[in-house]
Amino acid sequence: MSSTNESKSKSKMPLQVWILTLSAFAIGTAEFVIAGILTQVAETLNVTEGQAGHLITAYALSIVIGGPILTLWLAKYDKRKVLIGLMFLFIIGNLIAAFTTDYGVLLASRVLAGLTQGPFYGIGAVVAMRLVTEKMAGQAVGQMFAGLTLANVLGVPGGAWIGNALGWNVTFMAVAALGIIATIAIAFVIPAQQAEPARSLASQIGVFRDRNLLASLLITVLGWVGFMTFYGYIAPITEQVAGFSRADLTWVLVVVGLGLVIGNSIGGKSADKNLSRALVFWPIAMIVGLIVVGILAPYKWPFLIAAFVFGVVSFANVPPMQMRVMKYGGDAPELAATANISAFNIANALGGIIGAMVIDSTLGAAMIPFAAIVIPVIGVIFIISQERKSNSNMIEAKA
Repeated sequence: MSSTNESKSKSKMPLQVWILTLSAFAIGTAEFVIAGILTQVAETLNVTEGQAGHLITAYALSIVIGGPILTLWLAKYDKRKVLIGLMFLFIIGNLIAAFTTDYGVLLASRVLAGLTQGPFYGIGAVVAMRLVTEKMAGQAVGQMFAGLTLANVLGVPGGAWIGNALGWNVTFMAVAALGIIATIAIAFVIPAQQAEPARSLASQIGVFRDRNLLASLLITVLGWVGFMTFYGYIAPITEQVAGFSRADLTWVLVVVGLGLVIGNSIGGKSADKNLSRALVFWPIAMIVGLIVVGILAPYKWPFLIAAFVFGVVSFANVPPMQMRVMKYGGDAPELAATANISAFNIANALGGIIGAMVIDSTLGAAMIPFAAIVIPVIGVIFIISQERKSNSNMIEAKA
C-alpha cells in the first residue's frame, strides 16, 4: 500500500517543485531584466546600447565559469543549505546593483549574481527529477524552468515598468526582494537532503569523457544562440524598428513571455514523447521564427504576433536540450546539468556579443533577427548528425 501511495504522489507535481519554480522565477528575472531596461540603463549611465548589452554577457559568462566550479565544491553539502546559500549570494549581488550608479560596479554586481545561477539550476533540476516518476522527468524539469519563462511574462515586464516609473535601480531592489521570498520558501518547504556519496574530483570530471555528453552541451550552445541575440535587444528593436513607445514595451514583453511559457510546456511534453525528434524540430522552428520576426519587424502588430510565436518555438528548446544532457550525465548528474546551464549561457554571451556588434554598427537593430539565425543553422546541422549517430548506435547495440 505504501509503495502505491508513493507512486501516486510521484505522479503529481510536488509542492517542492513549485518552490523551485518560484526560485527559478527570481533568478530568471535577474538574468533577463536587462532586456526590459537596456535603453534606460544606457541613457542613465551614458554608455551605448551595445555596452549596456555587455551586462547580459557578463552575467552569462559568470554562469559559464563559476557554475561548474561551484557545483563541484558544493556537491558534498546538504542540498537545501546549498540552495539557501546560493540565494543569499544572489540577493547580495542584486542589492549592490540597486545602490550603484557606476557602470563598472553594476557590471561586477552582475558577475556576482550570475555565479549563483548555474549551480542552483543544476542542483535544482536533479532534485526536481528525483521528486517524480521517470516518465514525468521531462515535465518536472520543464516545470522548474517554467519559473524562467514566467520571469519573462511577469518579472521582466514588471522590471521594465518599475524602471520606467521609478528608475532601473528600483528594479534591482524588487529582484532582491523576490530572492528573499524564494529563500524563505526554500527554508520552510524543501526538506533537508543528504549530500551525495563522496566522489573524487577526477570521477566527477570524468563524465566529460563521454562524447555524447560533450555533443549534448555543444547542441545547447549552437541551438540556443539565436534566442538571446534577439531577446536581449528586444527593447531597441521594439522601439526603433517596430515603432512602439517605451511605455508599450512592458506589455510587448508580456505577450512574448506568454509565448515562452507555452513553449516551455510544449517542449517538456515533446521531450518525454520523442526526445530525438524534439531536439531537431524546435531549433528549426526557432530559425524560421527569427526570419519571420525580421521580415515583419517594421510593422507593429504583425511584429507582435511574430514575436509571440518566436517565444513559443524558442523556449520549447529548453527541456529537450536539458534532458539530452541529463541522459548522458552518468554518475555526476548535477555537474552535467550545471554544465548545460553554462552551455546555455555561453550561447547567451555569444548572443549578447553578436547583438551588440550589430546594433552599434551601421546595420542597426533591424538586422538583429537575421544575424541571430547564423549559428543556430550550424547547430541544426550538428544536431541532425549527432542524432543519426546516436540512433544508429542504438540499433547496433540491439542487434
